[in-house]
Amino acid sequence: MFHWFEQRPFFFAVLVFVFISFAGIIEVIPDFAKQARPTVGTKPYSVLELAGRQVYIKDSCNACHSQLIRPFKSETDRYGMYSLSGEYAYDRPFLWGSKRTGPDLMRVGNYRTTDWHETHMMDPASVVPGTVMPAYPHQFTNIADLDTAYAEAFTVKTVFKTPYDQDLDGDGKIDVELGNYESAIAKAKEDAKAIAADMKNQAVKDAVANGQVPEIVALIAYLNSLK
Repeated sequence: MFHWFEQRPFFFAVLVFVFISFAGIIEVIPDFAKQARPTVGTKPYSVLELAGRQVYIKDSCNACHSQLIRPFKSETDRYGMYSLSGEYAYDRPFLWGSKRTGPDLMRVGNYRTTDWHETHMMDPASVVPGTVMPAYPHQFTNIADLDTAYAEAFTVKTVFKTPYDQDLDGDGKIDVELGNYESAIAKAKEDAKAIAADMKNQAVKDAVANGQVPEIVALIAYLNSLK
């Protein structure tokens, strides 16, 4: 049989390709699946954070900011620990990015505060002199879409088995509560109050107190979750 293949280079090449492909699948896929599992401490986004993520995408923040720290000293010195596959387990879509007009934001929640983000989004040059980033004053008046955020959370819980309403770290408490629509929206508004308490803009504070969630509050909640 092998002598027959040796006399026919084309079929021999096909046989070699099949063997190499099979070996590659056996070696690569299990390791890829293992690395893609959620890392310890990785949790699904709350409804408020998902609403902020939608604002982040809508306003094209991912066009100028990446969320992927590469394993190089120059990167880790500036941005922190390099990114791991499992940290993106609940990201749909991924926001790795391919351009850095601005800095990487993968771990921005570790070194920027709510107050800093508020000022930065209203007047970027006041905190980063010479920046080319535009201001986003509309985020202080536009209202975040909590309904769509809840729909997204419910969808990924149902379709992709994202672990909402579960105890992920074994401490006996639910890590990220979703529940039904009414409780989820109520929880998002309570989370918004905690964000607004650290902000200076009185109009935003008043809106949150009246049960509305401006986009800036949701966006800051999302940015604060990136750690």
